[in-house]
Amino acid sequence: MYINKAMVYGNLTRDPEMKALPNGGNVTSMSIATNRVYNDRDGKKQEEVEYHNIVVFGKQAENVAKYLTKGSGAFIEGRLQTRSWDKDGVKMYRTEIVADSVQFGAKSGDSTPAKSESPSVLPDYPAEEITEEHIPF
Repeated sequence: MYINKAMVYGNLTRDPEMKALPNGGNVTSMSIATNRVYNDRDGKKQEEVEYHNIVVFGKQAENVAKYLTKGSGAFIEGRLQTRSWDKDGVKMYRTEIVADSVQFGAKSGDSTPAKSESPSVLPDYPAEEITEEHIPF
């Protein structure tokens, strides 16, 4: 068995574009930017940005076009697909992620994900110091 799975979390670089298919369904295309921070040979911090082409079909395509805009965060799970076509006698290629699942991330300008979407949000702890006497075991 072979695996073709892609997962990316990033921000949309442009507003999603929805189009109607001949069969009556919808397709939405968008682009997501992800980044990687690393230290180069000299120990200087570097940042590298990658851009990913995303394609979404069906009801998810409608929701993406309706609720996401440029700058929105999104977590995409899907598969890689490369299409090819001839343009003026030159073979053109485009690799994209065909989304199986799209989860909306933080709103534009918000640095933290919504509480309902992130189990890693810490609860409000009491201000007083917790000592061994407070632990029931």
